Amino acid sequence: MTTFYKALDQDDGPTLKEVIEKSCRQIDLGAAIHMKPLREDPQYPITLSEEFNSVVVEHHLKWAPLCHHQPGPFPDGSPSDRLGRYDFHHADQQVDWAIKEGLKVKGHVLCWHVTSPSFLSEFEPQEIAEQLKRHIFTVMGHYRGRIKVWDVVNESLAPDGTMAENIFLQKLGPSYIEDCFRWAHEADPDAFLIYNDNKVEGIGSRKSEGFYNLLADLKAKNVPVHGAGIQAHFDAAGTGRSRPPTPYAVKQQISRLGKLGLRVNISEMDVRVSKLPAAVRSIAQKQIYHDILVAALTEPAFDGLWLWGFTDKHTWVTHFYYDDEPLIFDEMYVRKEAYHAVRDALSTMTVGGTVGGEVLLDADFDEEGNPWGHEWMQPEPEKENEDSEQGNAKPDWEMHELT
Repeated sequence: MTTFYKALDQDDGPTLKEVIEKSCRQIDLGAAIHMKPLREDPQYPITLSEEFNSVVVEHHLKWAPLCHHQPGPFPDGSPSDRLGRYDFHHADQQVDWAIKEGLKVKGHVLCWHVTSPSFLSEFEPQEIAEQLKRHIFTVMGHYRGRIKVWDVVNESLAPDGTMAENIFLQKLGPSYIEDCFRWAHEADPDAFLIYNDNKVEGIGSRKSEGFYNLLADLKAKNVPVHGAGIQAHFDAAGTGRSRPPTPYAVKQQISRLGKLGLRVNISEMDVRVSKLPAAVRSIAQKQIYHDILVAALTEPAFDGLWLWGFTDKHTWVTHFYYDDEPLIFDEMYVRKEAYHAVRDALSTMTVGGTVGGEVLLDADFDEEGNPWGHEWMQPEPEKENEDSEQGNAKPDWEMHELT
């Protein structure tokens, strides 16, 4: 992998967790974790326990990994041909390690069409509903008392804010979302339940409007949804719907979600920069991490930042997108400038800090007329891609060539 960043002195101040402990406001600071580096890379668990107060299981709590494949329920890794077989071995190892280290655990995810067993398509609607309910009860029951926060439904919206035409919508209709939350609440009445989605971080797009409207509708129906996860998989070079939102737009989105009675977390943050000119990559990554987090921290409804990984040595981006360095530690676990940006943002909530951190929060343009991010933000193309986005159920990494 090409290295974009110079190494920084590791002995340069407190850890992120230490900053939060001194803050006037306690939030979750989490990272997505994987079994293989936790078991095989000695520095991985050390850095996790030193820097973070929370973790989320990135892969092994999804439906297919538990019951079907990757790894599935069989020791040889062969796919299972029916539901009902569960193997919690890998997930248990991660959860048990985190609890032993005193870390909060978030469960991810109970219902996501992308990681559901493929043979669900062979079932009739009633059977799919029964299996989905059984899955939620099985997984939440296994971790009841150990995992108290769950992403219940993930990415049910298409890029235009309409419902994604996935297996659950096709077979069960739009009520499957509220059904999942009601089942999850029945399975564990004490659990905190979250709806999670991507490219909904700031106001001003069709998808962010659809996200807000979906949650407002669920709350109006007294569905037990307690939190909203805004993923924040950012491409600093993105244009169109992939352009990073401004701090002002993020602040406004969190504010109106909070007014619905929801807690809001940034749930899967990473910042890709390799498509930018080399001279501005570090500038962009620092500013996005810092300013978006500062904006979020000014809103009372905001309760946590979760990174999708923490070291460039272990990141989903290189497997699903391209060679990049999207996280806050480099491949040698050295603190990057992005790390300092996150720490500086967290420090705005400590004694002597300034809430808002002098970030542009009340507009998208400064007093001189410069837009936020003007040093690195890429111009919009003359002609936007005109492919239909209505109902598109593809995950974001399968669509990045179009954006």
